[in-house]
Amino acid sequence: MPTNLPPEYFEVEKRFRAAKSPAEKVALLEELISTVPKHKGTDHLRADLRRRLSQLRAEARSKKGVSRRESVFRIEREGAGQVVVVGPANVGKSALVAALTNATPEVADYPYTTWEPTPGMMPVEDIQIQLVDTPPLDRNYVEPELIDLIRRSDLILLMVDLQTDPLGQLEEALAILRENRIVPLHWKEQYSEDERVTFKPFLVLANKADDEASDELFELFCQLLDEEWPCLPVSAATGRNLEGLKRAVFENLGIIRVYAKPPGKEPDFSAPFVLKKGSTVQDLAGKVHKDFLEKLTAARVWGSAEFDGQMVQRDYVLHDGDVVELRI
Repeated sequence: MPTNLPPEYFEVEKRFRAAKSPAEKVALLEELISTVPKHKGTDHLRADLRRRLSQLRAEARSKKGVSRRESVFRIEREGAGQVVVVGPANVGKSALVAALTNATPEVADYPYTTWEPTPGMMPVEDIQIQLVDTPPLDRNYVEPELIDLIRRSDLILLMVDLQTDPLGQLEEALAILRENRIVPLHWKEQYSEDERVTFKPFLVLANKADDEASDELFELFCQLLDEEWPCLPVSAATGRNLEGLKRAVFENLGIIRVYAKPPGKEPDFSAPFVLKKGSTVQDLAGKVHKDFLEKLTAARVWGSAEFDGQMVQRDYVLHDGDVVELRI
């Protein structure tokens, strides 16, 4: 059943998101709850708001100052990379993170379910990559700490709803990020070196591509784009193309996996070293141990070398899947 929220809800919600202190947020959230009509379609929304109100009241009673507490937007990096999922409200960001990771963000059919970022770990073959669900990008108000979180990330997954004006959603989200000086890496040539801009790799996800019937809609979306974008149709609801998404995330992070082989023993394929593309044997040695970096004389490589076990020097460039035996 639809929630059918009145205009007053969105006006108060905008002021709530801009509020700074717990006491101010409590007052505005109480006002927000009063604007929600009481019928079956709003049961989940009202329950969510009441839970949030209870949390905020506890914060307001706390003796500790807000400035002393660690920000919820300060997400500790884990795994092979930190990837943020951004986009407008109700495009399926929380559902995607829930489908791909061990995280349990709240998923609902009403707007602004996500108030705080939620991290989770996504397995990609033999490594883990951190995905972070984020509050929606909203023209009326964007939390400054959300912008900082996006700026610190390694990759941005910009999600749109394929069934509801995906082109307009993409353009609006890009405009908000651009106003906050975060732009796609492939736009770098449009900016001078003097401009203080953060360039990030982007991958556009067209969610709700639930079955083959949506492929034509996705092709039309791609044709309407005024430039070539890395785009992928996915479905958080049915799981369609999520394995392809995992591989695309890995490739867009620009990383490789390298497996260490102790002399005279089998390589350990359960715990690869994750390096940036273009990394050398010397880079791997530094990751293994500082003694290897200082005393390394040569290495043997299986995989990208001309023949298995080829002896190489410190500056040999490694590739994904290489097995390396370091020698000191």
